[in-house]
Amino acid sequence: MSRICELTGKGRQVGHNVSHANNKTKRTFLPNLQNVTLMSDTLGKSVRLRVSTHGLRSVEHVGGLDNWLLKTSDEDLSLRARRLKREVRKAGAPAEAAA
Repeated sequence: MSRICELTGKGRQVGHNVSHANNKTKRTFLPNLQNVTLMSDTLGKSVRLRVSTHGLRSVEHVGGLDNWLLKTSDEDLSLRARRLKREVRKAGAPAEAAA
């Protein structure tokens, strides 16, 4: 299982542990990933994703999973999130045409 957020694309970063004697050794900084179930209002179902806490706050700020997916570019999204975005766009198109 890769350590990459499925919504934001945030992954691991590389840096140094620095000792008191200023010795530097390589280390990795991992994102705080959580398994969450998010509700899609357009599809009317819940979706299980592996999301960073920063990404989860961003989704809440934008107004939900559907708004986040439609706003975000495809390069940042995982394959599962891109498929979900396609489903949301397809399900949302008839509702927009009726309005």
